[in-house]
Amino acid sequence: MKYFLIVVLFSTFSLQATTIHVGKNHPIKSVKKGIEATKDGDTLIVHGGWYKEGNLVIDKKIVFIGKNYPVLDGEKKHEVLSIKSDSVVVDGFKVIKSAYATITDPCGIKVYNCKYVVIQNNILDDNFFGIYLQNCQNCTIKNNYLKAYGKEEQQLGNGIHCWKSNDILIIANRIDGHRDGIYFEFVFDSLIWRNISTNNVRYGLHFMFSHSDTYISNVFRNNGAGVSVMYTKNVKMYNNTFEENWGDSAYGLLLKDISDSYIFNNKFISNTSAIYVEGSSRNKIEKNQFISNGWGMKIQANCMENEIVNNNFLKNTFDISTNGTLVLNTFNSNYWDKYEGYDLNKDGIGDVPYHPLSLFAVLTESTPSAMLLYRSFMITLLDKSEKILPSITPDNFIDKSPLMKSMPL
Repeated sequence: MKYFLIVVLFSTFSLQATTIHVGKNHPIKSVKKGIEATKDGDTLIVHGGWYKEGNLVIDKKIVFIGKNYPVLDGEKKHEVLSIKSDSVVVDGFKVIKSAYATITDPCGIKVYNCKYVVIQNNILDDNFFGIYLQNCQNCTIKNNYLKAYGKEEQQLGNGIHCWKSNDILIIANRIDGHRDGIYFEFVFDSLIWRNISTNNVRYGLHFMFSHSDTYISNVFRNNGAGVSVMYTKNVKMYNNTFEENWGDSAYGLLLKDISDSYIFNNKFISNTSAIYVEGSSRNKIEKNQFISNGWGMKIQANCMENEIVNNNFLKNTFDISTNGTLVLNTFNSNYWDKYEGYDLNKDGIGDVPYHPLSLFAVLTESTPSAMLLYRSFMITLLDKSEKILPSITPDNFIDKSPLMKSMPL
């Protein structure tokens, strides 16, 4: 009987829902008037055109659909679309030219204190912030294209910005030219999957105080400082590509004060530093590819109980660097293309432990200008001598079982 009543009530609600059209060939020509005409459960279809109507506010549970990508234009004066109701769907719009204001953070699309909102298949162009979730739960941002054009951080907001939210899905978006491509602060139990974040002025992805999140199969390319994960625990990072993040303070991935996280099967290609680790503990870095980076990994002396296992280090200028003599982390069963040891019993593991920390990497950590001497005969000779009889580098900074062949990851 209970299920019968639920079906009847749902059917009654569905029968009452209507579809309203907005466009030059329809009775309602204003998007604002179309929204006013809807009630919970209705669908509002906006047909192709250019709509300059200031700030549009959706405060009902409606499906808001654009046909042929109608343009919602904020004219650099307004937040374009504000969502203030649960269970809203926004699909198929071109949202452009939000206002610029550093206090109120006007956006192309901003969601206020809502649940079950879906924003998908939209183009957001030349907005201060692109899509902004504020205190939201169980929302989805999927298959949107976000583009901004500022050159300085203060001119730009973030592409996708999530604050104080949980159970958020960020899927298959393309973000280009913002301050941070994707920004999480106090966001928990959320997924970032199959996004492409490129050419952002600061970070392709920026995590702060955001625990138990997962990011999988994303591409972070040519961002000002790469990807930053800070003051966070229990993060999972799988199958991502960190590529061509170059600059004096750039890295593929910054891990600052994070713990109990797992970094698995990622590719770090052509970054200044592939991974920079500071103040972090109990993390496992496994089966990653470090290829053609300036530094494969910079791991500071204030890090402890991290495991770096079964990774490939290929064609990096320096594989590892650190700023102290304390060794509280484990390197084991990695492939190092600079390893010159032997394997007499043919078990695939080098018979001689490998010292991945070169003398010159230690010198340049304390004296960056020493890079001018890189590849000189004297430095090469000193590096070879240091590996045989360590005097400056920590003698226990070793991989006890280096692999003889790179792993097919």
